[in-house]
Amino acid sequence: MFEISVNKIMPDRIHKIVVLGDSCVGKTTLIQSYANERYTSSCQATIGVDLVMKNVNLNGRIISVQIWDTAGMERFQSIAANMYRDSDCCVLVYDVTSPDSFTNLDMWHTDFLKSISPIDTTRFPFVMIGNKADLNDYNVSAEEVRQWCKLNNNIPHFEISAKDSRHVEDAFRIASKLAMDYAQERGLSEADFPTTLEMDGLNQKKKCCCI
Repeated sequence: MFEISVNKIMPDRIHKIVVLGDSCVGKTTLIQSYANERYTSSCQATIGVDLVMKNVNLNGRIISVQIWDTAGMERFQSIAANMYRDSDCCVLVYDVTSPDSFTNLDMWHTDFLKSISPIDTTRFPFVMIGNKADLNDYNVSAEEVRQWCKLNNNIPHFEISAKDSRHVEDAFRIASKLAMDYAQERGLSEADFPTTLEMDGLNQKKKCCCI
């Protein structure tokens, strides 16, 4: 069983997880709910690159995950392509009350794979998250979601609520495990993992819709 580590232990590896989806599906709030274990109905998103780091204990092995937030940068595709580089897992987020946000996952999925150009696109790990499950106003068919996941190599799917934290930790545990497994599969050495970030010029703040 996986568990989140709150101890300040040096991680074996750093793994990069990118979170993608339409504006206002709640990506930033979702990440903050997981990383800080708190919910905020309003938040500040970073134009360009924003990320949080968290240590995770996977069966006794401590890894650190970098969770990259694309909130506020959907229009900046050149920045997005650079941000996707060296990813170990991608989390696709839609709003369970918004059919369009689910339909647009095809675009996010395709563009992401084009940007990173993995040797085998069927092997790169994704996790799908349907956010805002607390609203109980589902407008996305469960059968459509099942079929989409099946057609895209059986992507794991979670219906979560960033507001009440239901299944948030479960989703990111799986994403962390998949990221670690993918990196091991590629045979990356410790030196291949990202350890530093260039953030200069990418920290302009703006308001976003995060519920």
